[in-house]
Amino acid sequence: MKASRRLRALALLAGSALLLTACDSGAAGGADTDRPVSGGTLTYAVNSEPVNLDPHASPQDVTALFARPVLDSLVSMDAKGRIHPWLAASWSVSADGRTYTFTLREGVRFHDGTPFDAEAVKTNLDRVVDPRTKSEMAAGYIEPYRGTKVTGPHTVAVSLERPHAPFLAALSTAYLGMQSPAALRRGPEETARKLVGTGPFVMKEFTPRKGAEYRRNEDYDWAPGTASRKGPARLDGLTLQVITEDSARLGALTSGQVDAIAQLPPFAVRQVDSDPRLRTAKHQAPGGTYTYYPNTGAGPFKDARVRQAFRDGIDFTTVVDKLYFGVFDRAHTPLSPSTPGVSPGPRSPGYDPEGAARLLDEAGWDERDGQGYRTKEGRRLTIRWPFVQANGAREQRSTLAAQIQAEAKKLGIELKLVEGTLNELIQRYSKGDYDLMDLSWTRADGDALRALFHSDSIATPERFGQNAARFDDGRTDSLLEEALAASDPERRRQLYARVQDRVTAETVAFPVYVINSVLGVSDKARGLGWDPQAYPTFHDAWRAP
Repeated sequence: MKASRRLRALALLAGSALLLTACDSGAAGGADTDRPVSGGTLTYAVNSEPVNLDPHASPQDVTALFARPVLDSLVSMDAKGRIHPWLAASWSVSADGRTYTFTLREGVRFHDGTPFDAEAVKTNLDRVVDPRTKSEMAAGYIEPYRGTKVTGPHTVAVSLERPHAPFLAALSTAYLGMQSPAALRRGPEETARKLVGTGPFVMKEFTPRKGAEYRRNEDYDWAPGTASRKGPARLDGLTLQVITEDSARLGALTSGQVDAIAQLPPFAVRQVDSDPRLRTAKHQAPGGTYTYYPNTGAGPFKDARVRQAFRDGIDFTTVVDKLYFGVFDRAHTPLSPSTPGVSPGPRSPGYDPEGAARLLDEAGWDERDGQGYRTKEGRRLTIRWPFVQANGAREQRSTLAAQIQAEAKKLGIELKLVEGTLNELIQRYSKGDYDLMDLSWTRADGDALRALFHSDSIATPERFGQNAARFDDGRTDSLLEEALAASDPERRRQLYARVQDRVTAETVAFPVYVINSVLGVSDKARGLGWDPQAYPTFHDAWRAP
C-alpha cells in the first residue's frame, strides 16, 4: 500500500447501516404531532468532507454521509441488528454459509436511467475487490468475497471463500452502495467527484471545501424495509455545507443560515438547548469507542504491569466528565454499548493511583529524576505518542491529550506528544514506531473487535490495519475467527464476550469515551433519521415553513 493511501487510511471509522425513526434520541426539532410538508431545501453544515466521494474506494467514514442520500444498498439493518430488504427483495444462505442468493427488486433505475439488475450487482461487488479500485475500507468488509454469478435478470449468487457472519451487515452499509455501471465506466476520477445511484436524492454538484448539493429523485419508490415511508423524499433539495470551524458552524445555526449542524461543541449544548428555536440531537455510535492503544509489541508498554499502571493510575472519568460536560460518556470498554448483538464487556478497574504506583515499582521504574519522572537504569519512563494537532480539533482531542499528559506526569510517566504531519504519523504507525496510538472504529457489528484485536489487523508498511495495540494473541485470534463463522447470534455474542474479557485482562486498551454524534438542530429541520455511524439521514426529513 502506498504511503498516501496509508495516510488516508488512518481516518478509517466505518459502520454498518441501521435506520432509526425520526424521533429517536431527539433526532429532529418540532413536536411529533406536527404535520409534515413537502418542498424546500434543508441545509446541514458539516465539519469535514471526503477526499473521494466514491465509497468503494474511500478510506473515510464521512463518505457515508455524502453517499447515503444517493446510494441504496442491497439490504438494510435496524437498531437491533436485524436485516431487512432494500434493493434485494429476498435472499437465502446456503447450508455451508458460503453462498448468498439474492432476488432483486424489479423496476428500479439508476439516476442516469440505467436499470438496476443482476449485472449491476455483479459489477459493483466485483469492482469493490478489484485491486485497481484500491479500496481502503469497503473491500475489507467483504474480504472473503470470491465472486458473483448472474443466475437471471434479477437473481444473483454471491460466493464467499469461507463463512462470514457479518456479510449481510456489510452489504447494508453505504460503502457497498450500488452505483450505476454506466457511471462507473467513466473512470475513478469522475466517480470521486460525482455519484450516480438509485437513492432518494440525485447529486447535482460537489465542490471541495464547500460541500454538495442534491435534488429529489421524483421516481423513488423502493425505500428500505426499515423506512417509515416508501415514496420520494419530502425535500425538494438537500445541501451539505462544509464549515470546519466550530464557532463559525455554531454561528451559522444560531443566525439561521443553516438548518442543522454536525459536531456541536460540548460547551455549546446548554446554549442550544436554552434557545426555543433550537435543540440538540444525540445518537451513540456502535463499534469501537475512542480509545488509547498501547503498543504491546515493543517499548515500555510491552510490560503488562506498565500498561495496567497507566490504565488504573489516570483519572479518565474525571477528565472526560469535566471536559465534555456530560455530552460524552466515559468508556469503560473498547466496544460501544450500542453495538447490536454484543453484550457489554467487563468494566476496567476504577481509578487507583496507589496501586498503579506499586505496579510501576514492581516493573523496576522505582527511581525519580530531577523533574519527578520515573527512571530505570538511568532511563526515563517516556511514552511516545504520535499526534497531529490538525486532527486534534475533533471533539477537543488536543485538549484531552494535554490533560491526560498532566495526569500521566502525576504517576511519574512522561507522555510525550510527538507532533508531525499525517504522513509522518502513518509512517510511524505502519512500522510500529510508537508507544501509544489513539483511534475509534465505528461499526454496527461485533466484528469491530476483529479489526481492533486480530493479529492479521496489525499494520505493516504493506498493509493497513486497525490493531493499534499490535496485540498478537493466538487465543484471541481463534475466538474472533470462530465468531466469523458462527451463524447463531447467541453463539457470536458469547464469543465476543470472551474476546472482551481477554483484552481487558491483558490491558491492551485504555478506553476513553463513547462516540456520540451531537447535532444542533433548528425548529425548521424535522424528521431526520440516523445511520450507523450516527450520521443523519434525510429521506424522511422535511423543512417546516
